[in-house]
Amino acid sequence: MSTVVVIGTQWGDEGKGKVVDLLTARADYVVRFQGGNNAGHTLVVGGRKIILHLTPSGILHPGTVCLIGNGVVVDPKVLLEELERLKDFGVVVTPERLVVSAYAHVIMPYHRLLDSARENRKGQGRIGTTGRGIGPCYEDKVARTGVRMHHLLNEAALRRRLEEILEEKNFLLSHYYGQAPVVLEDILREYTDYGRRLAPFVSDVSTRLEEALKSHKAVLFEGAQGTHLDVDHGTYPFVTSSNTVAGNACCGAGIGPTAIRHVLGIMKAYTTRVGGGPFPTELSDQIGEHIRTCGGEFGSTTGRPRRCGWLDLSVVKHAVRLNGLASLAVTKLDVLTGLPRLRMAVGYRCQGTVIDRLPPEMDRMEQCEPVYEDFGGWEEDLGQVRRFEDLPIAARRYLEAAQDYLGIPFSIISVGPGREQTIVLQDPFSRAS
Repeated sequence: MSTVVVIGTQWGDEGKGKVVDLLTARADYVVRFQGGNNAGHTLVVGGRKIILHLTPSGILHPGTVCLIGNGVVVDPKVLLEELERLKDFGVVVTPERLVVSAYAHVIMPYHRLLDSARENRKGQGRIGTTGRGIGPCYEDKVARTGVRMHHLLNEAALRRRLEEILEEKNFLLSHYYGQAPVVLEDILREYTDYGRRLAPFVSDVSTRLEEALKSHKAVLFEGAQGTHLDVDHGTYPFVTSSNTVAGNACCGAGIGPTAIRHVLGIMKAYTTRVGGGPFPTELSDQIGEHIRTCGGEFGSTTGRPRRCGWLDLSVVKHAVRLNGLASLAVTKLDVLTGLPRLRMAVGYRCQGTVIDRLPPEMDRMEQCEPVYEDFGGWEEDLGQVRRFEDLPIAARRYLEAAQDYLGIPFSIISVGPGREQTIVLQDPFSRAS
C-alpha cells in the first residue's frame, strides 16, 4: 500500500489544495480527516479557479474516490451547494466517487448562531473565527451532545436528538446572547431533507479505507488548517477547534498509525495568517502589501485579507517535529520575485534570550522578536521553470538555506498557480510504498 498525509506547516493557507491536486494523479483515494468548511482549498485547472471547502481536492480527477472522514464537521447545506458548483466544472459527483462518514458530526443552525454571537460579545478580544459554527460543533462532539450524519437519515432519531439539545441551546441564545431561539420543526424539516439528498453518500469510511489498503491502493490524506492552528500544539487560544497535525489522520479517518507511510509538509515561501494571534515576522508595510497583492492572499472562505510576513523557519521546524515530516513541498516561490532583499527567521529574541521556538504563554509570544538571516532577491520570472537547476541562483540559495536549517529534503517546489507550474524533485508516493 502507498499512503501519504499532506499537512500544512504554518498557520494554514500554504497551498495544500494545489499539492493535493497534483498528487491525486497518483492516488486512488483522497481523504479529508479534520476541520470543516472554515477551510478552503483553491485549485486552478485550465485557467479556471475553483474553491473547495468540504469535498476533497481529488474530486477533479475522474478516477479518484473521495472520502470525508469522521473527524470532519459537515455543514450539509454547504456540501450540497458545493456539489452543485462542481457540475459547472463538468464534474458530476456520484456516491461511487464521494463517501461521507456516517460518524461525522453535523454543523447545525444553532452552532453558527452561537459562533457569531460569541465572537461579537468578545469585541477586541475576538479570536477571528469564520463564524461557520465549527467550534461549537466540535464542543458538542466532545460534550456528547452532537448530531451525526446518520441522525439525518432517520427523522424520528433526529427529532429525539434535537429535543434533548434545543432547550439548552435556546436558553443560551435567548438569555445570554439576546438572540432569537431556533425552532425544532424548522430544523427538522430542513435537515431531514438534507439527509434524504445525502443518504446515498453516507457510509462507513473506516471500512472503505480498510478495503482500499488491503487492496494496495494509493491513499492521500489531506489536512485542512496548518499545524500551528492545532488545538493542542498551536498558538493557543488563537487556534482552530480540531487537531490539525498528521497524527489526527488516523483518528479522523479511522485507520491505525502503522498504515501511514509518508508525511509531506506544505511550506509557503513566506508566511501568512488569518485572524488574530501572534505573528512575529508580520510585515505591516509596502513589502507585506506587495506579497498580499502578488500572492492573492485573501481568505478563500471569508475573503478577508491575510496577514503577510517573512518566512519563519522556527515555526516550520516545530511542524517538522510534531508531524514527523519526511519531506516538504514549497509553494508560491514565484510571489517573492522582484523583492530586492529576502529575510527568513531562524529564532526569536525574547526577554533578552534567543530561543528557537515560540513559548506557550501568550504574553511571552507577543514579546518575541524574530532573529533574521538575509538573502538577495531575484527578478527572473519563475513560471516556466521546471528544473531546480534552472531557478535563479538567488532562489536556489534561499531554498537551500531553508532546507539545511530544517534538515529534511524538499520534494516539490511550486512556481505558479497552475498544475504544470511545478518542479517535482521526488514523488512522495514513490517513498510511501
